Amino acid sequence: MAGEEARQARKGPGRPREERVTRAVLDAVVELVAESGMSALTMDAVAGRAGVSKPAMYRRWATKQDLVIAAAESRIGALVVPDMGDFRAELRVVLTARMEAYRLPGVGRLMAGVIGAASEAGAERGAYRDYTARVMGETRTVLERGIARGDVRADVDVPAAATLVAASLVFRMVGEHGTPDEALVESVVDLVGRAVAARP
Repeated sequence: MAGEEARQARKGPGRPREERVTRAVLDAVVELVAESGMSALTMDAVAGRAGVSKPAMYRRWATKQDLVIAAAESRIGALVVPDMGDFRAELRVVLTARMEAYRLPGVGRLMAGVIGAASEAGAERGAYRDYTARVMGETRTVLERGIARGDVRADVDVPAAATLVAASLVFRMVGEHGTPDEALVESVVDLVGRAVAARP
């Protein structure tokens, strides 16, 4: 019993420290990429910026790819959108949340780096696909909920529609070097909304 209490005592204070280390490392990744691009991103540079040891990093992220994906997900992660009874309203929530995240400092360059790293030789494509699936999951949910509710056509290709929604803001940011804004959100809501709307 005493041994178990001692183990719990050791474990208790560790959790906040683990969270601090994780946050410091992921923040360091975003900062380094924002300042100097993906070429500046080494495990040594991240460890130095975050003030942590490389072994502590490797215990959490076995590869630089894992670290980059974790940093991206710390800024662009999963969403939960409540049932609002209207597909367009729910789509607007998704796009607005993404727009706000993409406008955070360093996120544009980070996402450009993630996209580029995914195509590099030796990249574990499954890890990037899994991350993308998590990011796009709520858009698919909103589309499927619209189909079940009847305000989205039953024959809509849900994966294709979800890709269109996700690509609109990302391409504005990465491909066009623009800033996703409310006008773009409203345009996408209107265009996608009309394209998938159930016919009377």
